[in-house]
Amino acid sequence: MHSIKDKEFGGERPLFASHNLKLENVTVHAGESALKECSNIEAVKCRFEGKYPFWHVDNFKISSCLFTEGARAALWYSRNLTMTDTVVEAPKMFRDMENLTLERVTIPDAKETLWHCRNVELTEVEVRNADYLFMHSENIKIENYRQQGNYSFQYCRNVEIRNAVLDTKDAFWNTENVTVYDSEITGEYLGWHSTNLRLVNCRIAGTQPLCYAKGLVLENCTFADDADLAFECSDVIADIRGAVTSVKNPVSGRITADSIGEVIIDGNVKASADCIITTRR
Repeated sequence: MHSIKDKEFGGERPLFASHNLKLENVTVHAGESALKECSNIEAVKCRFEGKYPFWHVDNFKISSCLFTEGARAALWYSRNLTMTDTVVEAPKMFRDMENLTLERVTIPDAKETLWHCRNVELTEVEVRNADYLFMHSENIKIENYRQQGNYSFQYCRNVEIRNAVLDTKDAFWNTENVTVYDSEITGEYLGWHSTNLRLVNCRIAGTQPLCYAKGLVLENCTFADDADLAFECSDVIADIRGAVTSVKNPVSGRITADSIGEVIIDGNVKASADCIITTRR
């Protein structure tokens, strides 16, 4: 493997079509597409300032690096990435990618990030300003994760999340086969129009959660006081510990909680309108 150390580059495509290359303590200044159409690349302790540095790259490792705000849309149309101990300040990262592993990565401006990606693993990752995160992505595993940003995981499939803190309204809309374990989810309108959403040992906060859902399952979950008007038009099996402020017009299934402040079944309830609602007290 060829090595480049302690160098600076800029301008248009300075390392275009490079292969079997290790970059160490390299700075890529303003410009475009520094490492486009490359393979077998390793970047260690590097700084990326220019736009689109990694496009159409196959088999690459990035560790202890910094992507500044100017390195927007840095990683697109690429495969087989492992990124560790890196700070990504640029938005619109990771698009149309396959086989991504991120460990100990911080993304403070994660707007429109991780779109149309497949086979993604995140461990000890923190994202902020993460509006529209994970749009249309699939086969995702996440553990020890913190997120602030709305409209996340829309249209995603086959997702497993463990030990997460999610501050995100409109999360998990139109998703399929999502399971969340041991996590806190704060944000109104959670999980609308989802199919096979399963929440295990989770705390849920925010108004009108889990409506218009099919195959919805809750196991040993708790609701905050503001998680009201839950389960409207949903097919649900729910085991809730503690109180639920209100339940409105669930379609079918079974809901059990320690207590429910208000059950609203009115003329707008949809068939089959046979959900069994019980309390333990």
